[in-house]
Amino acid sequence: MVKPSFSGLNAVQRQSLVISLTAFFTGILLIALVSVLVLITARGGAYFWPEPIFAVSIKSDNAQQSKTLLANVFDDDAQQEVRLKYADAGNPYGTQLLVERESVESLSVALDSAQIKLNDGRQVLAIPDHVITPEGTNNQLSELTRVMQKVALLSEKITTLNTQFLAPIHEALSRFDNRDVAADAPAREKRVAEFNQYQQQVLNLERQREQYRLAVKFADGQSFIIPVSNIQSVDFVGRLSLLEKWQVAISEVIIFLTESPKQANTSGGVFPALFGTVLMVFIMTIIVTPFGVLAAIYLSEYAPNTALTTVIRVSVSNMAGVPSIVYGVFGLGFFVYTLGGSIDSLLFSDTLPSPTMGSPGIFWAALTMAILTLPVVIVATEEGLRRVPEGLKAGSYALGATKIETIVRTVLPIASPGIMTGVILAIARAAGEVAPLMLVGAVKFAPALPIDGEFPFLHLDRQFMHLGVLIYDSAFHSQTDAKSASMMFAACLLLLVVVFVLNILAVLLRTRLRKRYLEG
Repeated sequence: MVKPSFSGLNAVQRQSLVISLTAFFTGILLIALVSVLVLITARGGAYFWPEPIFAVSIKSDNAQQSKTLLANVFDDDAQQEVRLKYADAGNPYGTQLLVERESVESLSVALDSAQIKLNDGRQVLAIPDHVITPEGTNNQLSELTRVMQKVALLSEKITTLNTQFLAPIHEALSRFDNRDVAADAPAREKRVAEFNQYQQQVLNLERQREQYRLAVKFADGQSFIIPVSNIQSVDFVGRLSLLEKWQVAISEVIIFLTESPKQANTSGGVFPALFGTVLMVFIMTIIVTPFGVLAAIYLSEYAPNTALTTVIRVSVSNMAGVPSIVYGVFGLGFFVYTLGGSIDSLLFSDTLPSPTMGSPGIFWAALTMAILTLPVVIVATEEGLRRVPEGLKAGSYALGATKIETIVRTVLPIASPGIMTGVILAIARAAGEVAPLMLVGAVKFAPALPIDGEFPFLHLDRQFMHLGVLIYDSAFHSQTDAKSASMMFAACLLLLVVVFVLNILAVLLRTRLRKRYLEG
């Protein structure tokens, strides 16, 4: 039998070979990781960077003359087709078009065209022409900034009337309805008169605001009118300097972090998903940490060394390998339907059959993720408990401390870095899971946040948005929309940043605990 060639190497050569192979595969892994991060950062950054607008001349099939479009061009040299996102009179808010490369006669930057972003997430690629005011005059484009500021003031007045006056009056009228107050009651008539008065003021302000409009033209010369109140920004991308492009990109990042998704999660921001992700992880951490630590303490300090204890440890280790969707099904069946349905029967019987706690919500999602990450916390905590020197325990007992006092005052402080390691791993896994959350509370769009100003302020029964679910939903739209693909990568980058920040905070806490109890 021929032995492998490396069997003749001495100990130093074998060690050198192992180190070389380890370094090689570690380098490959680091290169792959950096490549993924660079790809996500580059594609995600494209969502914020202003895309140039081109005047694209395309050959017409049934006519001798070509057709010109204003479009964003998403070109790929490896493909035989060019993807355009253009706007014209028939599609003022943009649509996709695939054209053969041979059909493109000319391609040039349209300096006079602008990217007009609307408040609802749509955008118009057109050439601004003039501004229409209530006086009926056509003003120059230089007046657009002043007009937008005036419209913003009108919108602010309308919002103030709606929130500070109309909303309280509407609530008062609703209370009158609940108490069956007669329609001709003096108090009710006074409230109705006030409501009509403020409502008329709002209608007058809205009519005044609608008279401010922006007239634009498309490449074929056809005009289109846009209410100024619908406009979020107007950017002449072809005229922007590098500094101005960075300013636009930074403003887009702020919008991305502070606003809600728009247009079926293809534009706008991700604030509800960011908020829901952080809140769910925070609640999950509060739940899983004490249970995981207590279970590890029992297995390490109290459980006898029997076959049953061994089976429990093996079962806990195997739970970490169970597919996450199984935990989602368990959470839906046990937590939502069984436990939540029982709570509804006991505490919310007056609202049945409409469920309160018997429907998916952020609390059940956090509880499901706590069950999913519990094995990780138990194993890491138990490893940390095993590393506590037996001499310290013996010294504590010798000084008259009880077992519980020894665990609380000696063992747990020294094992706290190991506990934080388990918490870090739990946070990293919980923040990135998608499948179980879609069954127990996470949705594509949730207009109401789990936290607001209404009692009890933290609404654990509400459904919530999650960055992972948002990315999953954006992946379907990204198949036909390059801008949606950029938003998906931007959300991926944000999710990585969230996980990184949460882990950094936990690592800093772990380092502080290690210095305090192990090195102090």
